[in-house]
Formats: sequence, C-alpha cells, structure tokens
Amino acid sequence: METELARTFLTVVSAGSFIGAAERLHVTQSTVSARVHGLEQQLGCTLFVRNKAGAVLTAAGRQFQKHASALVRTVEQARQDVGVPRGFRAALTVGGRFGLWEQLLLRWLPLMRARAPDISLRAEIGFEADLMQGLTEGRLDIAVMYTPQSRPGLKVEALLEERLILVSTRRDDGPELGPDYVYIDWGPEFHAKHGVSFPDFVGPAVTANIGWLGLQHILANGGSGYFPQRLVAARIAEGRLAAVAGAPSFALPAYVVYPADADAALLDPAIDALREVARG
Repeated sequence: METELARTFLTVVSAGSFIGAAERLHVTQSTVSARVHGLEQQLGCTLFVRNKAGAVLTAAGRQFQKHASALVRTVEQARQDVGVPRGFRAALTVGGRFGLWEQLLLRWLPLMRARAPDISLRAEIGFEADLMQGLTEGRLDIAVMYTPQSRPGLKVEALLEERLILVSTRRDDGPELGPDYVYIDWGPEFHAKHGVSFPDFVGPAVTANIGWLGLQHILANGGSGYFPQRLVAARIAEGRLAAVAGAPSFALPAYVVYPADADAALLDPAIDALREVARG
C-alpha cells in the first residue's frame, strides 16, 4: 500500500471532508476521491460515508485509521532515524501555536537542550489543524495547542490555563469595545463566550488569526484587544498597555498532544520539561 493513499485518508479524516482534504494537499477533489476509492478497493471495504456535512468514517474506516496512522508514522520515523544529524542519538520534532512559543516553548527549548544534549530538536509553528495532521501523520512528535481534536492513538494532556484579559493602549478605557478594538481568533470557545459577553458588539474593524499580529498593530496604532495575561504582563508593567477594569476575562486552556505509543525514553524527558516550564 502506498503511504500517499494512507496520508490522503488521514487528511480527509482531519479535514472532515474531501474538499477540505484537497485544499490541504493542494490537489483536486477528484484526485482525493480517486485515491480514497483506490484505497477502498485494496481493502475491500467502504471507509467514508459522504453527506452534506462532509465525510464520516464508517466502522471499517475507524478501524483502518489506527493502521494508517501507524503506517505513516513508521515511514516518518524511518526518515527521521535516517536523517538524524551526526552526533545525536535521536531527533524530536515539536510544533505549537505561535503564541505558545513566546515565553513558553521558547523557554522549553534551552531546558531540553541542557537535559538531553544528544537529541536534535526541530521547532515548528502551526494552527491546530496543521498540528493535528502532523501528529496523525507522524511528522510531529509533540504538539502544544489550544483546541485539540480527539484522535485514536493520540494522548491529550492539559498543560496550562491561559487567562485572556482585555488590554488597551489607553488607561481610561471602559469595558465596552470601541471602534479600534482588534478581535483575535482564539478559537471557537472564545468566540462563543465573547459573543455572550458582548451581545451588542456589531463587529471588529480589524481581525487577526495570530495574537502577535494583533498585538503589534495595537502597540503601533493604538486600540484594545484580548490577549493572554502571560504575554502582555511585561507591557503592562512598562506602561505601554493597561488592563481594562470591569471587562470580563476568559479561560483558554492549552494542551500537549503526543502519540500514546511513542518511545517513552525519547518523549518522557521532553514532556516533563514542558510541564515544568508551564508550572513556572
């Protein structure tokens, strides 16, 4: 069986539809359909049921998913083992959201290097869909994110809880959202809670999908927005930002996700170091 077919299958599972998988793989929808059809012919079963909402795994598809993940992971592990830089015993690839690298994963990197100098580290930035896909395919060994999805063979562990607070470049701002408010997409749970807390808000003039981008805009041009307290504490102390009194705050939990059957000798020191940094 070609690993390309298994990758395509896993991409459909992650994207939830053939159209979404085609966009991620940069191929046509007919190519995705042909690959899945060929895979179904090889296996002698139907893997997906298509409906208006997308593509849903059949019972056989759910059974095959763990085998597809193992197949792709084995190939990726072989590539990593062959491609381990000279002088290192192993390689570890870690991915995370942009905001979780700042003051968190960037503190983990030197700690991990000090504790496991014989392990080569590769750092990547991505959104939840990319990170989950990387874990499913075996391209990532560990991923840190806000809204993980449940996938067979992957372990999801709560790492820390961010506190999103409203900050502004003006000290006299009230809890209402003004015309220069910047909306940051912190995920579906934040979107729902934000809507309940500000039912009369007509909508932002500026939206950003990365907190760093929205924060740089506000610092350069003025305005307000919701950010993790961890990321803005220093700027509040400097007087460049002020926490808006009376504004609601929102919890934003972060998780570490990794394969349940991973090499414990390789992953355990990395996970332990992540927990230590998160506690700090």
